[in-house]
Amino acid sequence: MLEIRHLRTLSALRSAGSLVRAAQLLNLTQSALSHQIKLLEDRYGAPLFERKSVPIGFTATGARLLKLADLLLPEIETAEREVARLSQGDTGQLRVVLECHTCFDWLMPVLDEFRKRWPEVEIDLVSGFHSAPADLLHSGEADLVIGSPCGPEYASFPLFRYENLVVMAQKHRLAAQRRLQAADFEGETLITYPVPEQRVDLIREVLQPAHIRYQRRTAELTVAVLQLVASRRGIAALPNWAIKNYVEYDYVIARPVGEQGLWSDLFVSVPEVQRHKAYVLDFVNVIRAQCAASLDGIKLLS
Repeated sequence: MLEIRHLRTLSALRSAGSLVRAAQLLNLTQSALSHQIKLLEDRYGAPLFERKSVPIGFTATGARLLKLADLLLPEIETAEREVARLSQGDTGQLRVVLECHTCFDWLMPVLDEFRKRWPEVEIDLVSGFHSAPADLLHSGEADLVIGSPCGPEYASFPLFRYENLVVMAQKHRLAAQRRLQAADFEGETLITYPVPEQRVDLIREVLQPAHIRYQRRTAELTVAVLQLVASRRGIAALPNWAIKNYVEYDYVIARPVGEQGLWSDLFVSVPEVQRHKAYVLDFVNVIRAQCAASLDGIKLLS
């Protein structure tokens, strides 16, 4: 029998563009997703998409089921939100704190989509730099933090993992290296956002354990960081999505750190009393879905 989850699978395949990313979006293993697709194809006696096409190209059978998904899934999601409003109320407040400066790059479309789905929920960004976002949750000055987990006393929802890449000027002395190791940073000037050193992944995970000496300079905006890098004032470590366009236009070049890369995880944290709020859960889902569809090089966390 055709089920709602099958329609969600096809929709996720289209938006994610690959089996791997669709499995992450659906919180399934790739083998479980492949098995589900095979059962559908056996049922209808035809493939649903072309296996070797990039992005995924759907067959006539797959396209027809996608058309059904486009009709039914929005209605189902709307009904689920309306039921949640009836049981929990449809008003609320989300004051959002960003621990991750570069999250602004993808957050605006997320907020636009969320406002369409929950027009009665007041959502605002808590402006300014905050060295301890968890304190704002504790004091009641904020309702939700996007960044690293705020601690065991708060509910945390996993978003995605991203790679930090080191960006440098075109003719920097390290430009010829394919990967950077800790010793390569000796004596370099590292340009970061104005945050404590322990919140800079490159410093905490690479430079401090290896006792590397470096200089540090700060800038508040990503474009300012990249301008300083391009003008040879130093190097910076930034998320892959934040530098993609600058690298493609040869404004700067990027290199991974270490053999496995320098990866960071992003979470949503809220007070425990907010854990089961329908609009909080939907906000997390909107972030995951939008970022899976628009950000290259990320891995959704389960």
